[in-house]
Amino acid sequence: MRLATWNVNSVNARLETVLKWFEQESPDVACLQEIKCVDEKFPAEAFERLGYNVAVHGQKTYNGVALLSKTPLEDVRRGLPGDPADEQARYIEAVVSGPRPVRVAGIYLPNGNPVGTDKFAYKLAWMDRLSAHARALLALEEPLAIMGDYNVIPEETDVENPAAWADDALFQPQSRAAFRALKWLGFTDAYMQVDGAPGGYTFWDYQAGAWQRNNGIRIDHALLSPQAADLLRGCVIHRDARGWEKPSDHVPVVVELDL
Repeated sequence: MRLATWNVNSVNARLETVLKWFEQESPDVACLQEIKCVDEKFPAEAFERLGYNVAVHGQKTYNGVALLSKTPLEDVRRGLPGDPADEQARYIEAVVSGPRPVRVAGIYLPNGNPVGTDKFAYKLAWMDRLSAHARALLALEEPLAIMGDYNVIPEETDVENPAAWADDALFQPQSRAAFRALKWLGFTDAYMQVDGAPGGYTFWDYQAGAWQRNNGIRIDHALLSPQAADLLRGCVIHRDARGWEKPSDHVPVVVELDL
């Protein structure tokens, strides 16, 4: 089973590019972030024609996440528990049915900039809520993948120019510590397990020729429960998609599980 995550940076604005990738790669499951549309504006029919079941947790103009699966999605959850007042669409979760079901969560973790504002406090609080929910999911002792745009650069080897990101919320000690705390609950970082080489970037800014200069960062991650990590067979960053016409500033990451 091939599970993908991709921050598409507006699914309708980049639909042709997104569908091109899906037609070429045909993942079994995909988590999309920053779809930037309400549920009814999501182009579900285009993905259904490719054989996908669709679950959406959208929001007008901002945020928004979706789950696509070639097999039915069960036990769908929209929204991260822990704060009933949180209206931002950043979390979706479902059980992907099959001979051996796997639970998949797609996340769009808050950016948090500027540091020192309510936005950074919201980021850290959201990460605390994610850890609490992840702990509960781990107790189910089932294959679980939490995939998406984490908006965290875990280590200096995950950024081409660390100094340029020193003051950014993505690279703050608190953000990185919260990511480590989540991993230490018992998760495996799929890319680090399979490859781990420096330069496994998943994002290049549109500004200052970042793509052409390979001035990238690794912020799109797939964390696997022990039951999923035991099934891990591969993890590939599809960096070529960043060079396509009208690209997202993120590229897809695909994890292969022996399911």
